[in-house]
Amino acid sequence: MIKAIIFDFDGLILDTESPIFLSWQEVYREHGSELALEEWAANVGTEDSFDPVAHLEGVLDKSLDAAAIRSVRKPREAVLIKAEPILPGVESYIAGAKRLGLKLAVASNSSRDWVRGHLARLELLPHFDIIKCWDDSDVGRRKPEPTVYQAALNALDITADQAIALEDSPNGILSATRSGIFTVAVPNALTRLLGVGDADMVLDSMVDMSLEDLLTLVSKKVSGS
Repeated sequence: MIKAIIFDFDGLILDTESPIFLSWQEVYREHGSELALEEWAANVGTEDSFDPVAHLEGVLDKSLDAAAIRSVRKPREAVLIKAEPILPGVESYIAGAKRLGLKLAVASNSSRDWVRGHLARLELLPHFDIIKCWDDSDVGRRKPEPTVYQAALNALDITADQAIALEDSPNGILSATRSGIFTVAVPNALTRLLGVGDADMVLDSMVDMSLEDLLTLVSKKVSGS
């Protein structure tokens, strides 16, 4: 029996991934170069897998002032993210979970301050029972490692077969499936281009299926009926 829905944050509740990628693309173009999605892909749904400044230095074959680049890019990222709405269907899934008496959690590769800050700004923070982030003391490792989902399950006091994970990126999907959780991929405009790995199920958008219908379908898939 499903007792909880565990949301990823970046790219699933709020599309922060596209603005971050776009802000780095703008940096590359200012230097007469292009940042391809294929180069950036390893960084989506995780962090620190790809250093864009070091990569750009290699492309240009010269040293760059990394601090100066980041001092301009970071505020641009913030402006782009602030303009992003809550992704379609998120609020209806939250409302559906509350109506059905399900617990709600977030399992994120971002820092606790980042996640809580954005959830508070979007007025979603009070709806979540548990928030687990990579920098929590009981996590400490980023996706695709399963640690953040295991910590969320422990905090919710449930087993993996009592949860559904909603994820948008290959790294996040791998983290959730490694935890043994039934994983529904809901890719956004950026992560759709990267594939969904071994997700148990794929939705183009949460708008396409109500939470009640999703639960019914997941139950049938799990039971094999």
